[in-house]
Amino acid sequence: MKRRYVLLGLASSACLTACAAFTGDDKPVVEDFTIASSDADVRLFLHNKRSRRVDAPRSDRTVLFVHGLTYPGSTAFDLPLAGRSWMDDLVQQGFDVWSVDIRGFGRSTRPAAMDQPPLANPPLLNADIATGDVAAAVHFIKAHRRLDRIVMVAWSWGTVLSARFAAAEPGSVERLVLYAPVWRWHADRPVPKAPPGAYRSVTREAARRNWFNGVPVAEQSSLIPPGWFEQWADATWPSDSQGAQQNPPVVRAPNGPLVEVVAHWESGQAMFAPERIVAPTLLVVGEWDATTPSYMARDLLPLLINAKSTQLEVIAAGTHQLFLERKRDVLFELVRNWLLHKSN
Repeated sequence: MKRRYVLLGLASSACLTACAAFTGDDKPVVEDFTIASSDADVRLFLHNKRSRRVDAPRSDRTVLFVHGLTYPGSTAFDLPLAGRSWMDDLVQQGFDVWSVDIRGFGRSTRPAAMDQPPLANPPLLNADIATGDVAAAVHFIKAHRRLDRIVMVAWSWGTVLSARFAAAEPGSVERLVLYAPVWRWHADRPVPKAPPGAYRSVTREAARRNWFNGVPVAEQSSLIPPGWFEQWADATWPSDSQGAQQNPPVVRAPNGPLVEVVAHWESGQAMFAPERIVAPTLLVVGEWDATTPSYMARDLLPLLINAKSTQLEVIAAGTHQLFLERKRDVLFELVRNWLLHKSN
């Protein structure tokens, strides 16, 4: 079992093929799907991008991205910052790449309670229901591509859902990447508080402020290249059509996931069973991540006792949203190489 604690620095100066723009016949196939969930009135949005050069689907080259508890995957993983997204990076290496929006996020069905004042209803959504949405996405992709297994790349709260799924259906997961994994909170630090209500509303200013939490003041101005935050916000805030009409505009997110995570942190209980995961597992976290600090990944690593292989990487000068920052190429290269080299 491979266990590494590495603080990664700058990416290589040349990204070679992975950083090249799509041209001519290299332009990928892009498709969107609206699929059934476990509930008849809930539909889930899937976004797919794949290379035209790949003839037959492969389990080790089919990837599902799973988002966190505030922002949808449809505006994050395929956001072409400087002309290239994280999905593009993998597509250029021949991967068939998907993302899913969990119910209540992005282009998936929003619960009716989100049309009412937040305090009119209890917190919406929990890990059981959301894991069911992830399972629906995996099952659809497997059937659509006629595969037995796929790769899962999860971010933040998505690591809880993907780890739960990998533990429940180990035969469906080829490899597992847990980026900014959610694990137990250290008792010597105050546990964050969750706001009341069915959902919460996040403004652009609040998102920017939270992004820099934990980043040294001297490093904040260079963390995000000019225009990148605005490009992400311009894609993300309109994804909530009702929230976009407010002044200032907001993104509304189901509050249940945050309430549930905080409750587990306060009680010290785990949200998934790491010993049940058998797929090769990569843990990645940014050095300045204040939301899921690097100690969480370090504490989780030795508990993956049945995973075929494990690896932990801490990326220098990155936060919880590293994949949208100047150091994103370090993350992209790390995940890409780990997926391409089966010896890991």
